[in-house]
Amino acid sequence: MYAIIETGGKQVKVEQGQEIFIEKLVGDADETITFDKVLFVGGDDVKVGAPFVEGATVSAKIVKQGKGKKITVFKYKPKKNYSRKQGHRQPYTKVVIEGINL
Repeated sequence: MYAIIETGGKQVKVEQGQEIFIEKLVGDADETITFDKVLFVGGDDVKVGAPFVEGATVSAKIVKQGKGKKITVFKYKPKKNYSRKQGHRQPYTKVVIEGINL
């Protein structure tokens, strides 16, 4: 059984036991969170939401909070003596899907 959930403005396909990296959520490691924005549940019986499946939730456990690899943002305008260098690290939350509840 799998589900498609919405989190952080993105849609993610999840299965039980899967580890995923999503946009940063508030919470500490070993905390349990529930996603209630379930768009689709697939498997033996398919349920499609309009826009969300009624009463369906996905429970997950936070493994860790972290930051992604550093990217360099460099702005440059030729002949104008203008250049700016900036770095960015996107924060993320690593979660393990514990169950899909209907």
